[in-house]
Amino acid sequence: MNPVILSILNLFSGQTDLIELPKLGIKIISDKLIELQTSIGTLSDGNGPIAEAHVILLAAGVVIFLGVAGEAFFKKTGIPDVAFLMILGVIIGPVFGLIQPEAVIQVVPYFAALALIIIMFDGGLNLDIKHVIKTAHFSVTLAVLGFILSVVMITLAAHFALGWLWLESILLGSIVGGSSSAIVFGLVRNVKISEETKSMLSFESALTDILATIIAFILFEAVLAGHFDLQTLQETIGRAIVVGLVLGFGVGIPWMYVSTKLGNAQHAYMLTLGVLFVLFFLANSFGESGALTALVFGLMIGNKVHLAKILRFKLPRIELDDPTHNQLIFLVRSFFFVFVGLMASFGQIEYLIFGVLITVAVYYGRILVGKITLTKRFSLLDRAVTNSMIPRGLAAAVLATYPITMGLPNAEAYPQLIFFIILTSVIITTAGLAKSKKIPPPESVEGGFVKPDDDVTEDVIEVEKISDISLDDAVEGGFIRDKDEKSEKELN
Repeated sequence: MNPVILSILNLFSGQTDLIELPKLGIKIISDKLIELQTSIGTLSDGNGPIAEAHVILLAAGVVIFLGVAGEAFFKKTGIPDVAFLMILGVIIGPVFGLIQPEAVIQVVPYFAALALIIIMFDGGLNLDIKHVIKTAHFSVTLAVLGFILSVVMITLAAHFALGWLWLESILLGSIVGGSSSAIVFGLVRNVKISEETKSMLSFESALTDILATIIAFILFEAVLAGHFDLQTLQETIGRAIVVGLVLGFGVGIPWMYVSTKLGNAQHAYMLTLGVLFVLFFLANSFGESGALTALVFGLMIGNKVHLAKILRFKLPRIELDDPTHNQLIFLVRSFFFVFVGLMASFGQIEYLIFGVLITVAVYYGRILVGKITLTKRFSLLDRAVTNSMIPRGLAAAVLATYPITMGLPNAEAYPQLIFFIILTSVIITTAGLAKSKKIPPPESVEGGFVKPDDDVTEDVIEVEKISDISLDDAVEGGFIRDKDEKSEKELN
């Protein structure tokens, strides 16, 4: 008979003390964990399955439950669910050893490719092309300056603190040089900042993901060859941009028209997904990682209502918030960040110290870049959120797996270092956003937590006096705008 049932029967008959039940429960749980661990056939020699089927399904169920709980917790507190998912990966991987990192590494490159294009496609779908154009110069400046500064700081630290060669140090800096679009896209939807700032941060994170991917793949080959060619870098970046734009626009615009003809057809989304996968294959065939192609393709599909007016064709009524797409994004993000936790290792304390300290340095570098880039048209809230937005995530985790599969020097160190950098950056971002929420919101400003600068507020008041424009019209989400050219002339 089951020992728990037997003990309960003995309890009622007076043969078992009530105090003994918790002890018995702990013993049973411990025994089951040991039994579960020994029953798993991991890939220690690279030839067996990752784990038994029922264990994989159990892990998948736990990931889904925690993903849903983490998402709900994020909406309540602003703490990204990424941290919970990564910690879950640590628990079922390094802590209990249910799934070994060697097994995960063989699966990650395939799942990473899927995650990258799906997340970039989702980013394009959720970008408003009008806001992107309006804030493109801010996004590009933030992306380029922030990426370069991060790469320089991480390169110097890796070379002098870890004793790595220059090429290896630059590669590490490139992998974690930019913020993660997978995290930023989710964060900005739940922060009450201006729409312009949301678009700016989303587009910036997408650009840095693309920069990191392109430059990292060039450096992979450079590390293998033992030398770096600047001309190759220029040619590769140029080719990747051309291929990404040509494929994204060239297929996105025709498919935008085709998808309107499909209307609400039962498998319309699946067909779009099929086109996306074919685009990824074509982009890779022509030397582009697929990230930029997926972003541009998503931008076309997500803005088809606006673009249809320009191209002059009618759109049927289509359900824009596709539940299938939302569920797919949820699954991809949840499982991939658990994979990141599975690859973590706590054997070398210097990697933990390095990851934490370099992320703190990147945060202060971000503040410097924000002061250089953002003008006084941005509210204090917009600036505070922008300065805090340094989460590293999907692109870094994806690229961290390639040194192992390619046999590069210090290959095992990349996933370990990047795990601590990702986790620390998420914590810093969360703390920064929480700090922003504590500042009182300005009156009559929709979508902002903090008052604009005094000089900007005075300008708004002056606009009210001169042109009788209400503050709600003059200020949208904390991003100060003049109502029209007439008001601007009167201001001057």
